[in-house]
Amino acid sequence: MIRWVLVIFLAVIVLSSALPWLEKMGIGRLPGDVRFRLFGKVFSLPFASTILISTVVFLLARFL
Repeated sequence: MIRWVLVIFLAVIVLSSALPWLEKMGIGRLPGDVRFRLFGKVFSLPFASTILISTVVFLLARFL
């Protein structure tokens, strides 16, 4: 279980850095994604997008 927590944490970090590029494709604006403004900067935590992409990658890895 700790392995999946680590994978999801790393995926959140990767998606957060790639979010401007992914927003053009619609990823990062799902209902479970959190976006907030703090001290003039916009921070986003793409939880729903991370779970969606992790599920897709898992299914691809399982069936290939």
